[in-house]
Amino acid sequence: MEASRQFPKYLGSAVRGAFGHALKKAVCVTRLERCEACLLYRSCPYSYIFETPPPLTARKMRLYTAAPHPYVFEAPFSRDADPDAENLHIGFTLFGRGNQFLPYVLYALEEAGKRGIGGKRIPVLLDVVEQRVDWMSQDWKVIYQPGETMEPLPPFIPLIPPVPDSVTLHFETPLRLRRDEHNVAPDGFQFADLFVTLMRRISMLTYFHTDCAHETEFSQLAARAREIAFADQNLQWYDWTRYSSRQKTTLQMGGLIGSVHLDTPDLESFWPYLWLGQWTHVGKATSMGLGRYRIEAAASLRARTARGA
Repeated sequence: MEASRQFPKYLGSAVRGAFGHALKKAVCVTRLERCEACLLYRSCPYSYIFETPPPLTARKMRLYTAAPHPYVFEAPFSRDADPDAENLHIGFTLFGRGNQFLPYVLYALEEAGKRGIGGKRIPVLLDVVEQRVDWMSQDWKVIYQPGETMEPLPPFIPLIPPVPDSVTLHFETPLRLRRDEHNVAPDGFQFADLFVTLMRRISMLTYFHTDCAHETEFSQLAARAREIAFADQNLQWYDWTRYSSRQKTTLQMGGLIGSVHLDTPDLESFWPYLWLGQWTHVGKATSMGLGRYRIEAAASLRARTARGA
């Protein structure tokens, strides 16, 4: 995407808001203010992607008004980012059945850019859309440019690589976790806070958006996660405030930024979730890009010493 003026240093909230408005305008045929009152509520592309009501037959989250959304944005986030940059690289990941709505997504993003993003309605030109070829490579293929035919690649499931000796998790956007009705702070952050939330998120995404719901021994894994301690951690709290046009107020959206290191022989049970979490994100406000992390895998000092002996 090519931008014409100054943007805030984190665009996730603004991009998601502009995308939602454009998507609803593109597909809504009843023009009702509240989607819940619409006859098409549970069959509309907008409501499925942006509102995501649980199906009436759902056995999980029946008391909730919304299930996990089938997408996440990956917008630029850096305290040192250049706010005057002319080019924006926006990532967008669709999960499961959400992939069938890719044409709607691209159309809405293009229209959102024309309408303008953020409070100042800064125009953005959609230049090119690329799709990752597969999980193993860093190769990307151009699948759409404005005025041309879209040629998407088939969706893929990231395969799980072998369990490493140790991992470092780098949290690249604010990680918002709750424990006992309070935000988890840097000095109180525990592995179980991260893993239990991530395990629940992946389970719910597969349940609501795929035909192969993931079932696991939740309580057993949660108990084991509480026994895992970080070998090292370097975290800080990052304050961030966004304006909610829906609620007509500002919201505090701060979270944890930094890294944690795990050096333990007991990673095998947790590893698939940790690896997949790089795509799903974890914690609150994942759809606008929060809770994004990347994994740096390495042999542990203990393992390297043993091999050199």
